[in-house]
Amino acid sequence: MKRLIERSRSVGEVLRWVTQNPGKVSASHYPIALHKLGQLLQQQQGQATLNGESRGAGPMLEQPEFQTLCQAIISGCSKFDNFSIVNCLYAAAALGLPGESPLVRVLEEESRSRLGRFNQKDVSMVFSSEANNKALEAIFSSQLFYENRQERFIRSMAEWLPRKAENLTPYTMALIAKYVARHRLREPRLLDTIANFLLKRGEQLDSKVIQKLVFPFSRMNYRPSNHSELFPKLEAILEQKAGSSPLATVNILMSMFQLSHFPQSVLHQVFSPAFITNVMSSPYALIVRRYLSLLDAAVELEFRQYRGPRLDPRYRVLMFEHALTADEANRKYSYKGLVAEALRQLVGEECYRQDEVLPPGYCTDFLLWVNRSGTVLPLSRIPAASKTPPALSAVAPAALSLRSSGGDAACTVACRVVLSVNDKWHYCQNSDILVGSRAMRDRHLRLLGYCLVQV
Repeated sequence: MKRLIERSRSVGEVLRWVTQNPGKVSASHYPIALHKLGQLLQQQQGQATLNGESRGAGPMLEQPEFQTLCQAIISGCSKFDNFSIVNCLYAAAALGLPGESPLVRVLEEESRSRLGRFNQKDVSMVFSSEANNKALEAIFSSQLFYENRQERFIRSMAEWLPRKAENLTPYTMALIAKYVARHRLREPRLLDTIANFLLKRGEQLDSKVIQKLVFPFSRMNYRPSNHSELFPKLEAILEQKAGSSPLATVNILMSMFQLSHFPQSVLHQVFSPAFITNVMSSPYALIVRRYLSLLDAAVELEFRQYRGPRLDPRYRVLMFEHALTADEANRKYSYKGLVAEALRQLVGEECYRQDEVLPPGYCTDFLLWVNRSGTVLPLSRIPAASKTPPALSAVAPAALSLRSSGGDAACTVACRVVLSVNDKWHYCQNSDILVGSRAMRDRHLRLLGYCLVQV
């Protein structure tokens, strides 16, 4: 049966073999049939394009024989082995079946119930048998796969990807980069492969694709091994393409800033009147203003030798005006509530602020004011002038002891303390390295004169 399916020359022939001989079809034949259908459809579409026609998978999906094939998989998938389940799911995705279709829905439910049992063989077989862009796009586009991190799969991918990267399309590599960033995978082999791909093909890519490929580096706070070549290359590309997609341009700049790389020539462009005018008339004006405001603050704090144009003060806004949505969503998994209760009992509610947003728009967990003797001051007794951050911190965090003030305690503020609750999502996976955005936030707060205490 396998040979008959693989030798079939038309969609109808594949469907006839599978649906008219149910007794001879086993679980392993279904993914082979789906893959063969995908190959034949791709050939048909290629020929139709040459003839100036437009032809998709729609007609085949409506055929009764195809519906019979789908129903057979739905009915029997609970008895399939892991590889057949995974392979059927990705083949169905590659065929273009929508996520809400009964076949995809049942396969995803079955896969979800087996995630803990998928082993190295299941994953490596998928790669060895589907080492092409279409299959990889299906894999990395699957919501089930995207939302779940499998250590064995990651190890397999780290070995496989460097050897296959040259044959991948930018779209496929961008999907892989998205997966790496989503799961905070600080795996040098994966990140360096993305970086090498970007170095070789960067000039052929538009800014929107480049931003997707660059983002994992800043997300994981990782300078690629080829950064001495890659970063200048990115600067040259951005100089040419800065105006074509302003939002992508500032996203790429933000990634580079988080890695403490400051491309001076590109800054001249993004802070220029022409670029700002272009941005202000766009539908994403506010988000670009937020990014430009943070970039401008970073220049002030970390790139003092810069002498080019800066963001006009009238366009400056806070990067964030309240706690991040992600942090709010994760609050029930955070230790912040426990820390808040401990602070309440230790120094009292009147001695700290929670979720305070500090210029240039960094949300903090807890903010306290401490005098020279290490006493935490009540908010009501803090002089107004002391609420403006000083240029330098006068007290090292290690020297502080948190205790509430007595009635006659001195009110001279020696240090503004940011107490940070670093939860697991603030770190790279299985690492003590903060993600890039958090690391830059901490650098900037220290440069603004805050003492940081990490919990």
